[in-house]
Amino acid sequence: MNSSVRIRLSALMFLEFFVWGAWYVTLGTYLDKDLHASGIQVGAAYSAMAIATIFSPFFVGMIADRFFSAQKLLGVLHLLGFVLLYYITTIKSPSAFYWVLLVYSLLYAPTLALANSVAFRQMKDPGKEFASIRVLGTIGWIATGWMIDKVFKVSTENLVFTFKMAGIASAILGLLSFALPDTPPKAKGTTVTFRQILGADAFVLFKDSSFTVFFIASVLICIPLSFYYSLTNLYLTDAGMKNVTSNMTFGQFSEAFFILLIPFFFRKLGVKWMIALGMIAWTLRFLCFGYGDAGANLWMLFAGIILHGVCFDFFFVTGQIYTDSKANISIQSQAQGMITMATYGIGMWIGTLLSGYVKDKYTIDNIVHWRSIWLVPAGIALVVLILFTLFFKDNKRSAARTEAVQMV
Repeated sequence: MNSSVRIRLSALMFLEFFVWGAWYVTLGTYLDKDLHASGIQVGAAYSAMAIATIFSPFFVGMIADRFFSAQKLLGVLHLLGFVLLYYITTIKSPSAFYWVLLVYSLLYAPTLALANSVAFRQMKDPGKEFASIRVLGTIGWIATGWMIDKVFKVSTENLVFTFKMAGIASAILGLLSFALPDTPPKAKGTTVTFRQILGADAFVLFKDSSFTVFFIASVLICIPLSFYYSLTNLYLTDAGMKNVTSNMTFGQFSEAFFILLIPFFFRKLGVKWMIALGMIAWTLRFLCFGYGDAGANLWMLFAGIILHGVCFDFFFVTGQIYTDSKANISIQSQAQGMITMATYGIGMWIGTLLSGYVKDKYTIDNIVHWRSIWLVPAGIALVVLILFTLFFKDNKRSAARTEAVQMV
């Protein structure tokens, strides 16, 4: 890959996740402080991306892969996204906000797969080349937090600016996309069945009882994951932490660090105890949030943030590797798509709605009882951990395919 292509692909990954991170992290705080939304309305807003994730494979498989060059469709979707991100700043009703955000999410979600498609098609050896380019996405996500807190010094009263910042980045990426290397539709002229897009061929994996346990645990663990994404920024703000958005990027730094340790821990622990360790980290992080504060126990809040690396990498990345190892080459893509749809789609959708309900339940006389809220996802993660360790029997110790995993 020549340097020009590498630079353009790196910029693609940086902006792709900059656009998402710019508004997603502070969304709950914006809805609560600016639009005075209820917890259920906040949860519904976060569910928009989960719903979009469920439908994205159908759009990419039935339309994008068959009729349009990936880079051109990527450009059009991000330019439309720019329009919606600016329009959403004019909306003051939480219910109307949800519907516009849902439409935007349906436009944005397919761009994740399209960006990967553009990148992979330019590589001779994705296993060696992809990680060094994809890591720019994590850096882009980190950059949003630092720009919000350190560069633009956005206050909680002016979080509407984050959507404008995301919109500008989306417009830049939309224009940049047309300068990316040509990536014609890979399935043009071929018959793509609904069964393939659904990933039904990968259902054969459920014959393995351990994989079935892993699949169910993956869906269930996304319920507490949703609490983290939808409530953490608002909670840390209410707790009195300074520079909350930039402080939360320590979770991404942690993620980038721990992903490098996966091969070592894989050899030492095997897949079962790697995943179990990730679940333990989920339980501990929510207990840290529940019992931490911005005073003497500030360290607990930072511990909960930094544990993100173990939570995400040891469960989700290890799970991606495990799924890859269980599927034969003809169904590997379908298997990964099935796991993504079930976790970031169905699991996150359930979790976002539940997190909103729980927040409202423990908001009494306008006082939010955060400890009670955080004990709910901690309890869910603990139950999933117990069930997983009891019924999951497989313990593979190979981590040979860690180079091209996804990170956020």
